[in-house]
Amino acid sequence: IFYTDWMWTSFVVFSISQSTMLAVGAIYYMLFTGVPGTATYYATIMTIYTWVAKGAWFALGYPYDFIVVPVWIPSAMLLDLSYWATRRNKHAAIIIGGTLVGLSLPLFNMVNLLLVRDPLEVAFKYPRPTLPAYMTPIEPQVGKFYNSPV
Repeated sequence: IFYTDWMWTSFVVFSISQSTMLAVGAIYYMLFTGVPGTATYYATIMTIYTWVAKGAWFALGYPYDFIVVPVWIPSAMLLDLSYWATRRNKHAAIIIGGTLVGLSLPLFNMVNLLLVRDPLEVAFKYPRPTLPAYMTPIEPQVGKFYNSPV
C-alpha cells in the first residue's frame, strides 16, 4: 500500500512538473523569438539529455530501465501545433497549448510507465549506494533462533 500510494503521488508530481517545464519553457521561448517548432526542439533536447543520463546509469551497472525517459515530444508537437493555429492570439496559444500539454503528457507517460518492469523490485535489487543504513534492505532473519535453548 505504501509503495502504491507513493507511486501515484510521484506520477502526479512528475506529470505536473514536466508539463509545466515543457509548456512554460517552450512558450516563453516561442513568445520572445516567434520561432514555430520551438517546443519540439526543446523536448528533443530534454529527451536526448535524459538518454545520456540513462546511458550513464547503465554504464554504472544499473539495469537498462532504471531510468525512464519521459515522453515529451508528442506533447511538444501538440504545443507547436496550437501555437501555429493561434499565432494571432498569444493568450490563446498559452491557454490551449498549456492545456494540451497538461492533458497529453501524463497520458503518454502513463503508457510509458506501464511498460517498465516492477520499479519496487528494481529499487531493492539495485539500491543506491548513497542510501542511509536504515533504508538499506536487509534479509529477514526468520527462524534464526529456532533451535536456541534460550
